[in-house]
Amino acid sequence: MNARESITVDVVAVEPLTPLIKRFTLALPDGAPLPAFSGGAHVLVSMQDGEQWHHNAYSLLSSPHDTRQYQIAVRREEASRGGSAFMHERVQVGTRLAIGTPANLFELAKGAKKHVFIAGGIGITPFLAQLQEHAAGDLDLELHYAYRSAEHGAFVDELAAGPHAASVFCYVDSDGQRLDLLKLFKGLPADAHVYVCGPQGLNDAVYANAALLGWPRAQLHSEQFAAGDTGGKAFTVVLAKSGIEVEVGEDETILKAIERVGVTVESLCREGVCGTCEVAILEGEADHRDQYLDDDEKAAQKTILLCVSRARGARIVVDL
Repeated sequence: MNARESITVDVVAVEPLTPLIKRFTLALPDGAPLPAFSGGAHVLVSMQDGEQWHHNAYSLLSSPHDTRQYQIAVRREEASRGGSAFMHERVQVGTRLAIGTPANLFELAKGAKKHVFIAGGIGITPFLAQLQEHAAGDLDLELHYAYRSAEHGAFVDELAAGPHAASVFCYVDSDGQRLDLLKLFKGLPADAHVYVCGPQGLNDAVYANAALLGWPRAQLHSEQFAAGDTGGKAFTVVLAKSGIEVEVGEDETILKAIERVGVTVESLCREGVCGTCEVAILEGEADHRDQYLDDDEKAAQKTILLCVSRARGARIVVDL
């Protein structure tokens, strides 16, 4: 199977974990095994809401050693553009969904002697599969999990009962417990690799504290499915090969706009880091919002990442 292939799955269980988070268990209709995956992988879930489609990426949190089912967790976002609201309000046991084959942009660094996970809120999800993939003692793994209050600490009981419990450290903000990132970095061996998943503020803080100590960026890894600022003035994107013209709204990405009219483009991360949705610019200029192109490539205005970047003017023509 390739990353573009769609898999039809049934929702076989829905479990509320916190006031904002639900866990969904997915399986093939015939009960056959799903494609193999490794810890840190995610799937793109496609949801049809009338004539509109929502496409959201969710980390796989179940064990990579058991592919009879996949599990994902979805946080209900206050400013949901449709995906998380659809999953919470419309999806129930028996609902049929389309998912892509697993993709992994958050694998453990090969050869590293120590792996340190830093999770904020729903950012705990990719680390759950990574912990389950490795038996206690196989690798030197350490998890630091920060969340708002006890009622919002999804998976805490499971982590406490799991084989890696001695290496799991929780920080409950409402109890005055704060993760001291600078202290954490100072206590790590120089060759450790650090992985962070959570709100943009947490990701930024990890990188900023690491920089204060001269920590090599090559030993820092991050994942965030909610892209940064992707909004701006509305504009028109023209798909040259098909002649389709689409209005991209102020709070809409090019990717979501063209998906809205039925055009599918591969995008594994949907946050401007993997480069899979990069296409050539034929006319116009891009307002680059990605983390994939370097400064010279952005200045050259040859390509654009559809998942996060916008047009500088009122119109842009791309090679699609």
